[in-house]
Amino acid sequence: MGESKRKKEEKAKNKFIFERENYKFMVIGLAVIALGFILMAGGGSDDPNVYNPEIFSWRRIRLAPTLVLIGFAIEVYAILLKPKSSK
Repeated sequence: MGESKRKKEEKAKNKFIFERENYKFMVIGLAVIALGFILMAGGGSDDPNVYNPEIFSWRRIRLAPTLVLIGFAIEVYAILLKPKSSK
């Protein structure tokens, strides 16, 4: 009886908060967020007296922020995802 209790305690100590599937979705979410920020970068000008309309491109105004929000939604899903079965 004492041995099985000790094994359960050891197993509980080595258990992670999330399962492998949660971590997969977290990495995917982080990659989507990073892609959104990469797409948002650029479009500026070295000379402050020169106007560059590329800063207001569709990619920077619509696509990149949408990807960042989708990435955050994936992160929330990854955190709230319940494990399939407990052994």
